[in-house]
Amino acid sequence: MAEWLIERGIGETRAALIEAGTIAEMRIARKGSPRAGEIWDARLTAKLGARRGIVLLGDHEALLEPVPLALTAGGLVRVVVVREPIPERGRPRLAKVRAEGVAGAAPGLITASACEPPRARVLGHGETLDDHGWGEAIADAESGHIAFSGGSLAIVPTPAMTTIDIDGDLPAADLAMAGVRAAVAAIRRFDIGGSIGIDLPTLRDKAARQAADDLVDSLLPQPFERTAVNGFGFLQIVRSRPRASIIELVQNAPVETAALALLHVAARTPGAGPRTLTAAPRVVTWLRGRAALVTELERRIGAQVVLAEDAALALQAGHVHAAQS
Repeated sequence: MAEWLIERGIGETRAALIEAGTIAEMRIARKGSPRAGEIWDARLTAKLGARRGIVLLGDHEALLEPVPLALTAGGLVRVVVVREPIPERGRPRLAKVRAEGVAGAAPGLITASACEPPRARVLGHGETLDDHGWGEAIADAESGHIAFSGGSLAIVPTPAMTTIDIDGDLPAADLAMAGVRAAVAAIRRFDIGGSIGIDLPTLRDKAARQAADDLVDSLLPQPFERTAVNGFGFLQIVRSRPRASIIELVQNAPVETAALALLHVAARTPGAGPRTLTAAPRVVTWLRGRAALVTELERRIGAQVVLAEDAALALQAGHVHAAQS
C-alpha cells in the first residue's frame, strides 16, 4: 500500500511516497524559501516594463506578472506564490507570484502553504527516510545517472528543459520501452516539471514509436502534454513546474545540499559530548552564515556544536565526531 512519509529535519522537510517498498516520489521543502500556494502582502520595488515587476516577500524577491495597472513602486499588493524559486547555474530564477487582491497595511506572510502531502505520516524519533533509500536516491540525483536493466539514463537540467538521454545495449525497440519505463519513474521520483526532452534510440518503425507513446500515457500521471516520438527518437513532455526538481536542488545548490545533509547526519549521531562537524570550507561558511540552524541542532542533540574546516574534503564528504563528555 502506497504511503507518504514526512521527515522534519533541520533546515528542510523531506517527503517520500513509498510504493512497493521503494521511493516513487520525493519532495524537499527548504526553510525560508517562499512556497507554492502561500499568500503574501508584498511591496513592489521595481517595474520591469509594462507587465512585470519585482516584489519583496519578506527577505526574498519575487517576479510579479502581470502588475496591476494602479500599482506603483513602493505600493503593497496581495499575491499568491505560483512558482517557487528555482536554482539555476549562473542565474537563480526568482519565485513567481500573481496578484490576488488588496493588501493590508503592512507587508508580510498572510497564509502559509501546507508543504506536506495530505494523509502523510510524520516519522517519529529514531525513524528516517534513509531506511527507505533516500540517500541512494539523492546520490542518483546528484550524479544524474540512473541505471536500469539493459541500459542507463543521463539526466541533465538546463534553463530551457530537463533532458533525459537513454542509452544501452538492447535492441532499439526493447531499449526504448525499458528506457521509457525508467525515464517516467525518474520524472516521478525526482519531481521533474516544466519541459522535458527524452532522447530514445532511433525508431524507424511507426508501431514501435506508437508503443513508446502509449507506454508514457499509461505510466505518467496526468496532467501533462506530450509530442509523439519522432523518427529520430525524440519525445517532449510538458508538466506543471511549481518548484525546482530534486535534481535541480541538489545539482544547482550543492553547498546548501551538503550543509543540510551534514546537519541531518549530526542530528542522528549518537554520543553525549560536543559534536564536531568537519566539512569543506564552503560548507562551513554556509553554516556559519545560518547560526539559527546550528542552534537548532544544539537544541535537538542537547550538546555543543563545533564547526571545523578541512580544505581536502569534497563538498559531500563532511563528517561528524561526537566527543565523550
